[in-house]
This record gives sequence, structure tokens and C-alpha cells, in this order.
Amino acid sequence: MAVGEFELIERYFRQEAGALGVAMGVGDDCALLNVPEGQQLAVSMDTLVGGIHFPKNADPELIAERALRVNLSDLAAMGAEPMWFTLGLTLPNANSQWVKGFSQGLFRVANEYNIALVGGDTTRGHLSITIQVHGTVEPGRALMRGNASVGDEVFVTGPVGNGAAALAVIKQELEVGKSAFNYFMDHYYRPQPQLQQAKTLCGIAEAAIDISDGLVADLGHICEQSVVGATLHLERVPLSEPVTKLVPFEKGIQWALSGGDDYQLCFTVPPSRMSQLEALVDQKRLQVHHIGEITRGKGVTCLYNGEEVSINTEGYQHFDSKG
Repeated sequence: MAVGEFELIERYFRQEAGALGVAMGVGDDCALLNVPEGQQLAVSMDTLVGGIHFPKNADPELIAERALRVNLSDLAAMGAEPMWFTLGLTLPNANSQWVKGFSQGLFRVANEYNIALVGGDTTRGHLSITIQVHGTVEPGRALMRGNASVGDEVFVTGPVGNGAAALAVIKQELEVGKSAFNYFMDHYYRPQPQLQQAKTLCGIAEAAIDISDGLVADLGHICEQSVVGATLHLERVPLSEPVTKLVPFEKGIQWALSGGDDYQLCFTVPPSRMSQLEALVDQKRLQVHHIGEITRGKGVTCLYNGEEVSINTEGYQHFDSKG
């Protein structure tokens, strides 16, 4: 059953008042937000288009989860605390059941990460979702791409390559058993923004980025913004157990380097703060993998057991649906 725009908003997207810092949320021409004293506002926005960033026929709850989670990952990359988000939803038709499922998935994630929906818009057209997230961070503590220095060590927070593997499964390019299928679908639709690890890294890491376009491309963004180079040791790059069981190392590392959609953090730490990082790892407050160094020059050099290797780095490939 189709419903009107205002009825749709009232029925599925209005929340109870009382979210932190929200003086006026959904329902007026603008949201009124109280930014906590002594905090900077971090803002990021992404658009996900049906048939490009996700299959159009996917479960709407999972589409919503993916859409909000990948945006939260941008806040994690800056070390920001989630506060509020807005939603722009374009639908071929205002199908009540689809919107109900979408809203359930959306608020499940919003409640998990304590972020409040404070406004947005709905319109008719090709299925697409635009989310803008807002977070707060103490002045001078934001993690930024341009702060890396020669001599910094390079780390990632967890396995990379799962995003590309999941895409191969969705596109039926890779056959897997039920357990692996569930693992990769969970990664694709429910990526884990590294918010807590990022918060712990504030004051220790110099530069950081979330891995959305592939490890080489995203570390390359740090290099470009910081005017440095980087060396990656491929034998140190972490791959998940399901990936290593399914494909040879060469394929897995290619996924890790250029596949994208992983949403782990890649970050740098200067030698003077390595003892702090190691202490946090020992306390199990951080889980990290040391994969390289920041060097003079520019761009990312890949070594395997000390030998330079050439890597095909076409970068992230979107889901491509003809339906």
C-alpha cells in the first residue's frame, strides 16, 4: 500500500523527543541541535544508489543497516562521537511494507550507536539513500589524513579483503558454503564502524582513514594529504580465515589491496607513541596489525618478503545490477 510523504515520515521516521542535544528534530523545517560546549562538529555525507552500491532487491532492513553503518565509519575515521543524522530517501514508490522494514533496520543501527535521526526528505525516483552524519570531537584530537610523518608506523585495525569477497559472492562469482555465505553477507550489510578503537586512538595515532576504496587507495590518500610515501609489507596484511580458506593468497591480497568496502581503519603512529599503543594492545583495548611504514617520496610501495611487487590497484568496484 502506498502512503503520502508526510504520513510516511510520521509513521516510520519520527522518534520520541529526548535525544542528546536535540532541541527540535524531525517534523519542522529545520532541526535545532545543541553542540556540546568545547566540541567541534564533524560532518560527513554519502549516497548509496540501488543497483550500484547494493542490490536493489535486497532486504530493506539490510539496506538500511548498510547505509547508516558505512556513514558511521566516516565518523570513526575522524575519532568522532556519533550524535545525529539526516536521511534523504528516494523511492520508486512509497511502498509501506518496504519503508517499514527500512525504518526498522535504520533505527536498529541508530539505537546501537546512540545516534538520533533529526531530519531529512523523501522523494520519488530511482532507489537511493543519502545519509549525513554529525559527530563531535574535542578540538585538536580529530584523526586526519594529512598528519602522517616520515618514520610513522602503519597499522590496520582488522582483516581486509572481506568486502571484495562478499561482492564476489553476491555477484555469484564465488561459490561458498552456508557458514561462509552468512559471514560475508554479515560483513557486507552489517560492516562494523570502528568507533571505539578510533576513540582510543585519539592522541596516539597521527593520521587515519577508513578503508572503503581498498588499502592501497586509502593509504594513498593519507600519503597524498601528508605529502609522504608509504611501504606496505604484504605478508603482514591481515586476511580473514574465510578468505584464506576460499582463495589463494594472491587473490586474497588483491582483494585486500584494491577491493574496498572493508571499513577497518588504516592509521599511522609515530615512534614516540609506540609504547602507548603497545600498552593498549596488551590491555586488549586495541586490536591492530602492523603492516608498514611512512617513508619519503610519494605513493604506496608494496613489498613481499622484502621484494617489490607490482599490484593491480583498480580500486573499489561497485555492485552492478542490470535489474
